[in-house]
Amino acid sequence: MRYLFVVLLSFLLWVPTGHAQEAPPADRVILISIDGFRPDFYLEPHRPAPMLQQMAREGAHAKGVRGVFPSVTYPSHTTLVTGARPANHGILLNRDPEDGWNFFYDDITTTTLWGLVKDHGGTTANVGWPVTVGAPIDFNVVISGALSNSDLSDDPIRDLTTPEGLFEELEREATGRLDAGYDLSNSNLAKEGRVAEMASYLIAEHAPQLLTVALQVTDSFQHRYGREAPEVDRALVAADRAVARIMEELERHDLLDRTAFVISGDHGFSDIHLRVQPNAWLADAGLFNETDPQSSRARFETSGGAAFLYLADPEDTEAVDTITQLLDTLPPQEARWIRVLDRDFLDEERAHPTAPLALSAVDGVTFGGGIEGGPLGPASGGTHGHLPDFGDMHTGLVLWGSGVRAGSVAPLVGMEDIAPTVAYLLGLTLDAPDGTVLRGLVE
Repeated sequence: MRYLFVVLLSFLLWVPTGHAQEAPPADRVILISIDGFRPDFYLEPHRPAPMLQQMAREGAHAKGVRGVFPSVTYPSHTTLVTGARPANHGILLNRDPEDGWNFFYDDITTTTLWGLVKDHGGTTANVGWPVTVGAPIDFNVVISGALSNSDLSDDPIRDLTTPEGLFEELEREATGRLDAGYDLSNSNLAKEGRVAEMASYLIAEHAPQLLTVALQVTDSFQHRYGREAPEVDRALVAADRAVARIMEELERHDLLDRTAFVISGDHGFSDIHLRVQPNAWLADAGLFNETDPQSSRARFETSGGAAFLYLADPEDTEAVDTITQLLDTLPPQEARWIRVLDRDFLDEERAHPTAPLALSAVDGVTFGGGIEGGPLGPASGGTHGHLPDFGDMHTGLVLWGSGVRAGSVAPLVGMEDIAPTVAYLLGLTLDAPDGTVLRGLVE
């Protein structure tokens, strides 16, 4: 009886305004991110993902999603909920070189899906989405490996989940007692099941119109083992089962018919064999301070396949000219592994708004921030961060359920188009700086 009352009350209060349709295509959207989600996970039948493959067949999907630069977790996840690229939403890297990890919602500079739904009287919930500490989300479970190891509190995941007492309620009613640092670690396959149980409980007890869920173990395992390792298949099984568990909860409460699933990711993955350390070039030119990198006249801040130039003096054009000439005259055996991106290119990409220039590694190459061993050295495992313009760096997109145009397939879409499409399914209009509704994939 309590559940029926919550659902009825939530529905009566949820009256979208300012939307394109009189009746929204869906009453609720489940937006799921699978970190390191690759299109082959649902396009190739031999992959162990029966739920995702069924949803792709029965619903709609893209053969690829071109992401943002850098193609890393925090900027990409923020694009997924804003329809903005990094320069327009403010989350430029996973970790700001001066201010630390980008945990905090207030650093987002444009409208989010959670804010949009809240402004129109809807209920929102979240399990694990990045950049959500302090977010105006009604039921907000913040989960992150970096957050677990931060100094924000002794037990930051538990303490920063809101409203107060929600984490303990989930332990009591859904998951059992958790050691957040272990049970919710991205190295623990069982994490995905616990996330799914939390999400299912929030559906049953609080009936959110928008539920966001981040599944992240697939990323951790691809970093460690590379794209094709059997351990990655095990991580995919865990993510696929988590999606199925959430669907089963909706089915249990007769909510499936008016629910839309939107499942995407933040980036693909590249198997790596080589590490390039661009600060070694700066050190040879006398611009990089090995003992105190932060005090360097110039340094590259690296993130997987991306590297952004930072200057001690932002007006130091002489240093930029020197570095530009240095990069232009690298020996071919070093220059072949990188692509130099000038300020005009970064503006067009709507990437980092202040870096004078950036580098993107070619497929199979990662960047390191040090100088020991020189500019080139071996690497293994997998990474991302590169310009998202080659196939391995594309992520995926599957839509299923109410309001989805069944059987439709898009060859390649932009990550910035996903948030406006979610809003459309809810009967709302998101003022997205860079994205637009994927009209070919929805009714």
